[in-house]
Amino acid sequence: MKLNYWKTLKVGLAFAIIMVFWTAYDYVVPLLLEHAYGLPNWLRGLVMGLDNLLSLFLLPIFGRISDKTRTKWGKRTPFIVGGTILSVVLMIFVPISANKSLKAGEELREQITATWAEGYSYTDEKGNVYDSEALYTMIYEKGATDSDYCDREFLKAETGSDSLETYLSIALNPELNEDGAPGEKYERIVETGINTYASDQVYQKVTLKNLDSLIIYMVILFFVLVAMATFRSPAVALMPDVTPKPLRSQANAMINLAGGAGGAIAFLIYTITLMINPTGYIAIFVAVACSMIILLGLFLWLVKEPKLVRECEELCAEYGISNDDDDVPEKENGETVKLSEEEAARHKRSRFISFLLILGSIFMWFMGYNAVSSNLSIYLTKILGLSSGFGGIVSGISMGISAIAFIPVGILAVKIGRRKSIMIGFGLATLAFILIFFFAVQRTTAAWVLYTLFYLISGFGLIIANVNTFPMVVELADSGNTGKYTGFYYAATMSAQAITPFIAGLVMDSFGSKYLFLYSTICVALAIVLMVFVKHGDSKAPPPKSKLEMLGAADD
Repeated sequence: MKLNYWKTLKVGLAFAIIMVFWTAYDYVVPLLLEHAYGLPNWLRGLVMGLDNLLSLFLLPIFGRISDKTRTKWGKRTPFIVGGTILSVVLMIFVPISANKSLKAGEELREQITATWAEGYSYTDEKGNVYDSEALYTMIYEKGATDSDYCDREFLKAETGSDSLETYLSIALNPELNEDGAPGEKYERIVETGINTYASDQVYQKVTLKNLDSLIIYMVILFFVLVAMATFRSPAVALMPDVTPKPLRSQANAMINLAGGAGGAIAFLIYTITLMINPTGYIAIFVAVACSMIILLGLFLWLVKEPKLVRECEELCAEYGISNDDDDVPEKENGETVKLSEEEAARHKRSRFISFLLILGSIFMWFMGYNAVSSNLSIYLTKILGLSSGFGGIVSGISMGISAIAFIPVGILAVKIGRRKSIMIGFGLATLAFILIFFFAVQRTTAAWVLYTLFYLISGFGLIIANVNTFPMVVELADSGNTGKYTGFYYAATMSAQAITPFIAGLVMDSFGSKYLFLYSTICVALAIVLMVFVKHGDSKAPPPKSKLEMLGAADD
């Protein structure tokens, strides 16, 4: 039994539609919230988590509804079509609703950050008037508790002193580049602090005095996220519908490869746009919507769901297996062991415990992963000092190289099993995150290089986990409730993503943005601990096609 890779890639077009949106959403929306509204990390995290809180309730519902749907186009396709069309119609209005605040916020930022202008003064929301020296003194003092304002450890490492005098000498007398902007030392030591303060002032003087814009933005975003939730579970459940259980890790690798292609499309869209126009959010959302429609057209042309379901049923019948099979013990010749009533009850309890542990492990690794993904654009621009466009390039290179791992990862799961593969992936991610925390937190070329290398390692690790966790969940389902179990999977992932941006934001606000990766390290390490105790849901080798093959295998 071998996987039909081309057929699986075509099925993956549905997931590619989803990933075009979510890849752009995770990178672009934090930037939009930062520049238009200047939200503090905890509040931006709360906004970024609300979509997942909404999905937590909707994904299991629509997964279950699609299980019971019967149409001539299949039970998943109608949701994919309707949800995609509704989403692209609504999403255009997300950046439009924030455009007025974005313009006001950018004007205020320019006013605050022009500290080297002759006769500079700035009046904050309380009426306090600052000249350049007073402003930077206040920012330095805030750095005593928040490294986003002034990272005093880095200041001392670079200059040999963390005193106010040293800081002011760099802030007030920067070496200017040919274009008149402050030079490298100012960018590395001072710029993060002035930008952090500017965001705070945008929040105080623009957002809080004009909450209508933020409210309208949230209402529109709510409807977009509802539309996206209507077809995510059905789209993902399509793969197990048309794939025999023994091949699902390999199939999920191909589905994720298709999703990676969707993510690559989004990456090209937002990177090119942000390089041309750092606030070109409307153009990004329009291009993303058009891409989703094109992918939907390809899906409808290439994927005939009822035909693929029949082919899967015929293949299962040919090999004498069922997608409803339980993972009861087998003898060496492949025959199922008959369990007593008491043994069957223990086996059922053991499966349920493993199911909960798998969901718990998924929950924790998404706590770590989404804390990074929902704050990545902020980390790259605020901590590493990259432009939003160039930061996208660095992130995209890491994702692109990591995507090479999809097919080998599927094969690895067949060789050593899903559980062992997942633990290797978690281990790589944990190692990479802790290395980023210690060695990639400054505005230096070396830090950029190290960040890219370590993020690449984490990408490999999380791909291994992503390819295998979903098949472990649906391995415990049967053909009649695949959508329901897909909903359970997304309940775990979305509940994590609902709360982790907020918690990570609190950590960043309390200690500084560089502590983001330490928080993520702890989360993924806990995922490893939970996976250690899982006993069910692993992959089994495809069965022999005939009794002759079975006898031959026994003789070998």
